[in-house]
Amino acid sequence: MNSAQANSAQVSDAQVSDAQVSDAQVRDAQVSDEQVDSAQANSAPGSDAQVSDGRLPIADRRETLRWLRGALRARWGEAAAASAVGLLAAAAGVTPVYALGVLVDRVRAGAPGSDIVGITVVIVAAALVAGVSTAVSSYLIARLGGRMLAQLREDTVERAITLPATRLERAGKGELMSRVGADVAAVNKAVTDVLPTMTSSVLLAALSIAAMVGIDWRLGLAGLVTFPLYVLALRWYLPRSGPGYAVERAAVGERSQLLLESVQGLRTVHAYRLEAPHLQGIDVASARARDVSVAVFGYFTRLVGRINRAEFAGLTAIVVTGFWLVQQGSVTVGGTAAAAVLFHRLFNPVSMLLYTFDELQAGGAGLARLVGVVTIPDEPAGAAWDGPPPRDAALELRGVRFGYPGGPEVLHGVSLRIEAGQRVALVGSTGAGKSTLAAVAAGILRPAEGTASIGGMPVTLMDPATLRTHVAIVSQETHVFAGPLVEDLRLARPGASDEDVAAALAAVGAAEWVGALPDGLHTVVGEGGHELTAARAQQVALARLLLADPAVAILDEATAEAGSYGARDLEDSALAATAGRTTLVVAHRLTQARTADRVVVLEGGRVAEEGGHDELLLAGGRYAQLWAAWESRTPLPAE
Repeated sequence: MNSAQANSAQVSDAQVSDAQVSDAQVRDAQVSDEQVDSAQANSAPGSDAQVSDGRLPIADRRETLRWLRGALRARWGEAAAASAVGLLAAAAGVTPVYALGVLVDRVRAGAPGSDIVGITVVIVAAALVAGVSTAVSSYLIARLGGRMLAQLREDTVERAITLPATRLERAGKGELMSRVGADVAAVNKAVTDVLPTMTSSVLLAALSIAAMVGIDWRLGLAGLVTFPLYVLALRWYLPRSGPGYAVERAAVGERSQLLLESVQGLRTVHAYRLEAPHLQGIDVASARARDVSVAVFGYFTRLVGRINRAEFAGLTAIVVTGFWLVQQGSVTVGGTAAAAVLFHRLFNPVSMLLYTFDELQAGGAGLARLVGVVTIPDEPAGAAWDGPPPRDAALELRGVRFGYPGGPEVLHGVSLRIEAGQRVALVGSTGAGKSTLAAVAAGILRPAEGTASIGGMPVTLMDPATLRTHVAIVSQETHVFAGPLVEDLRLARPGASDEDVAAALAAVGAAEWVGALPDGLHTVVGEGGHELTAARAQQVALARLLLADPAVAILDEATAEAGSYGARDLEDSALAATAGRTTLVVAHRLTQARTADRVVVLEGGRVAEEGGHDELLLAGGRYAQLWAAWESRTPLPAE
């Protein structure tokens, strides 16, 4: 295991420890005050908790609202249209009730049938307008929310892809998948189902109160008796449910992480008979998510009781006030009846609003998690480079120090220079810092101190296009993207012709097996297509390197997956791909060190010794020990 992987493993252990603590907190199926405080602390993107456990940040309320305002401003025309139609629907919904009050008064006054028919026509027409406009309003709101969510999802994936690989490794793939999967689903449900209902309910409530005030301000005031009771109920509910839903979304993320790790490592799980522990871990995580969800829903059921009491108090106040006003001659019976019906009609939209508030809270928690990814700040950039472009292809590291967040320093002032066209092998025991040094040299990691430069130009000050031109890294873990093989290789050079791609594959010794594929270069590979062995996937990666044609090539254990049988072939492929380039090889097999121009031994994050293969063997130092151990366990391939 290289140092980067070891660090990732250490962080994963820390995440497991955190999961165990969380399980203890929710064992009684209650969202405790400690969990609420933890959820509120994690809502700040720069919080210490996020840095220590490596998870992706969660946006706080201010940041979420800022993003929401910006998204609405970008689509102000659609938002204005949806609001206007929603207002029309609410007005049309109030009109029949108001007309009903007029109808009652006219019937009591013995008005002719023509007056009654006219009011009836108004009621029917208003009901039709209300129905059509409500449907259109719901469609416009859902479409607006869906487009905003689609853009947010794309921005989330785009930002995640541009994050340093180590950041995603610390967070875990399941954490990201949970956000673009379960969290997007929660927000989508809130947008398509809850938001239209909520908007129409709020507008209908506002216009109903206005209509009651229009009948008599005292009736409106009586109806408003309910308002402070609603506020008290929500003030009790929101501080408990909001953080509770944040805890629930985090629990779902942990469950996704455990499930993804178990599926991806299925062979290892089977090999070590770890099925029961993994299933138990998934069961625990699932139970935690379930228990938190049940606990939060318990708060909701208690909220409903408070709302029912508020509605009873409001309706009682309107009926008593209306009776008194009718006795005084200030309001007609029809007006009082209309006010009572208007208030009673609010029960349904308010109830719908409260019943869907559960899903709205879940959607809000999911939205904060998505916005948290989108708003991750870029790593601090260095001062703009005002020096000359790289003068040559020499790779130099000076006084490089680096440590992963929350961990000890891995590299301790490493200095190394590789002349243009030279091939240097970097060797050392597991955890020596080899892969970390390679990532610093490639510009993937930014050192805490020191510089990595190509031809005198620091790699951290190169823009992405310049960096791709000058340096490329091929790691042990090579991904083959789903699709035609030729398109997979064109990732390195989009304009490459079929002939260019075929030549690159031939140069790394892959022409024979590519020619044997059902459709040659156009055979679909990757997920759902023709499966490539680890050695062939590495040849594809080396062919990409040839197509990209960088001045500096870094191979981070790029032949480690070949196995003894294909080691020599893959090493020959690596030699062909890096011929004439400045090359740093993190050597998994010491046969690569034997063919290098120079060998650098890294131990404990420091350069222990360096020199040629034969020179270091004669010196009898650390390299000689590594070589002796290598020869004893792995016979050299026959010439």
